[in-house]
Amino acid sequence: MDPVHLPRLFPPPLMARLRRSARLDPALVVRDFADPAAASALAGAEVLITGWGCPRIGADALTAAPRLRAVLHAAGSVRPLISEAVWERGVAVSSAAAANAVPVAEYTLAMILLAGKDAFALRDRYRATHAHPSAAETAGLGNAGRRIGIVGASRVGRRLLELLRPHDFEVLLHDPWVDAPEAAALGAEPLPLEDLLRRSDIVSLHAPDLPETRRMLDRARLALIPDGGVLVNTGRGALVDHDALTDELVSGRLRAILDVTEPEPLPAGSPLHTLPNVFLTPHIAGSLGNELERLGRAVAEELERLASGLPPACEVRRADLARLA
Repeated sequence: MDPVHLPRLFPPPLMARLRRSARLDPALVVRDFADPAAASALAGAEVLITGWGCPRIGADALTAAPRLRAVLHAAGSVRPLISEAVWERGVAVSSAAAANAVPVAEYTLAMILLAGKDAFALRDRYRATHAHPSAAETAGLGNAGRRIGIVGASRVGRRLLELLRPHDFEVLLHDPWVDAPEAAALGAEPLPLEDLLRRSDIVSLHAPDLPETRRMLDRARLALIPDGGVLVNTGRGALVDHDALTDELVSGRLRAILDVTEPEPLPAGSPLHTLPNVFLTPHIAGSLGNELERLGRAVAEELERLASGLPPACEVRRADLARLA
């Protein structure tokens, strides 16, 4: 991983916990498997603990690590990291994606609740006028009975569905992998994507970035969201046709809360930076600050399981990649 992440993922108590389960050098952090400093460690390594900044684990890395039997990833998606050679070798792969889903779902819930009150626009208006809005100006606002459309029952999507339960929402779900009984168990009504978009006041995206999901919200589908609707994207910028979205937002027909975009970051001249109906944040929904330690704890737990002869609890399987971010 990038060495900058090590002390944040594994502060001293967690590093000590790792060292109770495995022989490791806490000072050895590499970004390149060809680094001469890594050669002797790789030769005897049974487990790789990886994170952001780790290069793809290809055939050369596996040749350098003949005893490798597990990769424990202290971050979310393993898609950029794990090559076919890893699967062919039969190396177990674990990800802290479930731990990383927690802050994303929390952030998304907060944004949904604030969007229902149009809090960002009302804050700006209050700053400018120093006056409370009239009853007419707030007549269409509020969270009672809001229809929330969730696109993707991913780890984040499922955690968000749990967090939505105590609220007075009508929750809709689109996910081709989820049938009606499972959707009901998750507390949502399953719908085709087009129907969900037509019925939702707020649409929140949690689908993986796959060839079949890229720009799934194209111009035609964005047009299905009712006037005044809100798009929340804490998933992947590639899920949305950003030219089409920009046109909708410049027109003022929709509002958006965007933590991810395509490209990322947006060009300095993008109107999304200054539009009053856009709340734009710099990819902060996922783990940051003190939340990173949660990812380290997830890896420490997996390492303890391996040391006890148990398989990883959060194992990623090759077949899972068809529907994971």
